[in-house]
Amino acid sequence: MTRGVVLLALFLLYIIELQGLKHVYRLHGQDLLLDVNKPQLDPKTDFHWKFNSTYYVGKISYGKDPILDDNYERRAKLYIQNYSLLLMNIQRNDSGDYIAIVVKGTEKRIAEYKVIVQDPVTPAELTVQAVSKSSDSCNLTVTCSTVDFNISSSFRCDGKNCSQAEEKDLNATKMFSSLIVYLQQDTIYCNHSNKVSWNQTMKVLKSYCETKTVASLATIITASVCVSLLTVFITFGTWKLLKYKGRRGNQENTIYAVPEEITPGQTQNQTPSRHESCNSPTSTYALVAFHTGQKSENIPQPETVYAQVDRAAKPNSTVQQQTPRPEENQ
Repeated sequence: MTRGVVLLALFLLYIIELQGLKHVYRLHGQDLLLDVNKPQLDPKTDFHWKFNSTYYVGKISYGKDPILDDNYERRAKLYIQNYSLLLMNIQRNDSGDYIAIVVKGTEKRIAEYKVIVQDPVTPAELTVQAVSKSSDSCNLTVTCSTVDFNISSSFRCDGKNCSQAEEKDLNATKMFSSLIVYLQQDTIYCNHSNKVSWNQTMKVLKSYCETKTVASLATIITASVCVSLLTVFITFGTWKLLKYKGRRGNQENTIYAVPEEITPGQTQNQTPSRHESCNSPTSTYALVAFHTGQKSENIPQPETVYAQVDRAAKPNSTVQQQTPRPEENQ
């Protein structure tokens, strides 16, 4: 009976101590300040900060400056104003219990912290695998995993939305970190977090339900015919353009016959002799335009008049026919 009472008292004391324990989480490399209610010291009272109830971090004696242990001189500060302890650039091996103690014959705990130093969480790996597909729905298996643990569940998507196929808790906790999977509309989210950081991975589930369409034979034939017709049209158009340019070039290079000269007394249909044709003068055509003044209303005026101008006749040649002047023709 006595032994049971003692064990019960120890258990209650342990519960009371746990209730006074404060958990503090800090990211690796940050600073941490531990506060305490400043005690009243006298010449026979000392104040200590301890780590894991064994190692001394520093102490303050009545009327003296704070003293830090050699292991904490460059990475901790102990303030005499309020007896607070500052830990700088904390590392993972700084995780543990920090206890503020007043010593006056016996030790009395006045503050206790459980410090947990954590690293940033790594991104969770989210994988989606299609188990089955149909024309109107598909079944998927989603797995969210980290180095330490993973969560897996099944989902079903139709043309409108996605839902969880099996009902189970998609939340796992291990070593002060957690993994949570949840569905929002057609997107699956996986959150990996701890007390100092978190990371999220997401994927759209409906994209895994889409089936790749293969072009039918009729589509391929239609596309081939269209390409062939387009090639024929382009070739025919190019040929017509080149032919038109060639014809136009030939017209520009054509030489027209020069009208032969008609000697005086020779009609237009008579052919001059070989001697005369060699010495015949060259016919010259001139375009004569009327004066631009006001025209008479009664007398019509021709638009173009051609006049033949002959070279001077040789001394021995006889003029058979006198060419009328333009005025006489009018």
